[in-house]
Amino acid sequence: MKFSNLSEIASYIVADGKGILAADESNPTCKKRFDTISVESTETNRRDYRELLFSSKGMSENIGGVILFDETIRQKTELGQSLVDLILESGALPGIKVDKGLNPFNGSEVETLTQGLDDLDERCSEYAELGAKFTKWRAVINIGDEIPSQECIDANMEALAKYAKIAQKNGMVPIVEPEVLINGSHSIEDCYDATSRSIKSLFDYLKSYDVDITGTILKPNMVTPGSESEQRASVEEVAEMTIKCLKETVPNELPGVAFLSGGQTEIESTQHLDMMNKIGGFSWKLSFSYGRALQQSALNAWLGKLENKSAAQDAFAHRAKMNKLASLGSWSADLEK
Repeated sequence: MKFSNLSEIASYIVADGKGILAADESNPTCKKRFDTISVESTETNRRDYRELLFSSKGMSENIGGVILFDETIRQKTELGQSLVDLILESGALPGIKVDKGLNPFNGSEVETLTQGLDDLDERCSEYAELGAKFTKWRAVINIGDEIPSQECIDANMEALAKYAKIAQKNGMVPIVEPEVLINGSHSIEDCYDATSRSIKSLFDYLKSYDVDITGTILKPNMVTPGSESEQRASVEEVAEMTIKCLKETVPNELPGVAFLSGGQTEIESTQHLDMMNKIGGFSWKLSFSYGRALQQSALNAWLGKLENKSAAQDAFAHRAKMNKLASLGSWSADLEK
């Protein structure tokens, strides 16, 4: 696949209802996932599991990009093919997570600032050599008493803009991820406020750092009540408030918005995405960049056993297809049977 600019890469990733498989779990996170199915998190087991996903028939037509972890972008399949080439064979593009996790912001116990800018240029240069076509950096915004502070939002969004500029300089599309966490008892209105402030700040900084918006993808949360909130929101309400928030903050020239699933179930994240696309009325592609919401059924089917490989691949293929349909606004609940 040949691309003449970043805008073509970004548009390719979210073309025709395709979305992104987030397979960039760090080793500690991967261990937590594997613990739930009583599988040891060894380098070989992690490789086998990801190879199972990347070689599933569900990749073709449904997945436009795969976000990898540093270990994974360097790995080969059991037969010696690089995982990068396996992904390319499926028609998807390989990408890489480049942030280095969270530190407390200004000594806060609840607000954080994402790290990783110091040696980012050198790392991006190497990742481009290894075949990465896009990158991802996650900022984390918490909702609580008196937070998020505007200072914390701005510090994280400026870091996202600096990262995006470095990624583009190295010929890769930046995925910018300002995640307002679902954790907490906050209302859907509180989530709307924090998400709106974060995305507005992000695009202000992207503009000031002269980042090419046409070669960028936004990976936001959906606007929902907190996971411990007593408030319940209908599928329509989540979809309508999320679209309203994006239309007020996201420039029209952005090629795609690829949502994170952020603690929603597999069905909820598909349902909400589908409803947004059924409502319509926006210029960008609304797609998915799911981790757990694409993988949970496959993980539960696999259980670390070779004889379960095809069942796990079928489970992944089903979720990938459902989310592609949701990105086109043509999913329905009866397709889940």
